[in-house]
Amino acid sequence: METGWLTLSPEEWTAVALSLKVASVGTLASLPFGVAIAWLLARREFWGKSLVNGLVHLPLILPPVVTGYLLLLSFGRRGPIGAVLEETFGLVFSFRWTGAALAAAVMGFPLMVRAIRLSMEAVDTRLEAAASTLGARPLIVFLTVTLPLSLPGVLAGMILGFAKAMGEFGATITFVSNIPGETQTLPSAIYSFIQVPGGETGALRLTLVAIAIAFAALIASEVLARRLSSRIEGR
Repeated sequence: METGWLTLSPEEWTAVALSLKVASVGTLASLPFGVAIAWLLARREFWGKSLVNGLVHLPLILPPVVTGYLLLLSFGRRGPIGAVLEETFGLVFSFRWTGAALAAAVMGFPLMVRAIRLSMEAVDTRLEAAASTLGARPLIVFLTVTLPLSLPGVLAGMILGFAKAMGEFGATITFVSNIPGETQTLPSAIYSFIQVPGGETGALRLTLVAIAIAFAALIASEVLARRLSSRIEGR
């Protein structure tokens, strides 16, 4: 029994659900590191700062296939990091959805860090200094002053990272391949459709889904950012 051309098949729903899972896990897992690196780059001067900044943004300028290959070398079962993680925690990345989440996190990390860093740099340092003179420790100053005032930027960084993760293809397919039900995300499924005769309809369906998700994420981020800004300004 044929369905309408706008109706997703079970396999297509699986690809959409896996993409949302991979993007969400990758974004949430990388968020604490993104906040920490953004604060370090925004508030501290140290030797090698330019090098750290360059390494953070390296995935933006490297071909995604190169990034995926480096992940495979490092986090594959025979890689120096992947072998240790598998032996110690039983955590496997190569050719698993967890690897897709890792690739998505790495590719979205530069956009996340940049948005959060710019937001933190916009916070008035005099407010942090005032909290310090009242006896607050650096961690308390960060948690009660810097982070709350940077929340719009943190939210923007999360949305950018999520959107990049949803659209990630090159690093993912190089690192974890294109396995239906396991690593076949939305972009990989679209790629598979356009490789076979008559697959244009399926590719179009998934393209419309990708556009809808991207618009929903952008609208949600705009609404939430305005609400957060209003609350912060109202304090």
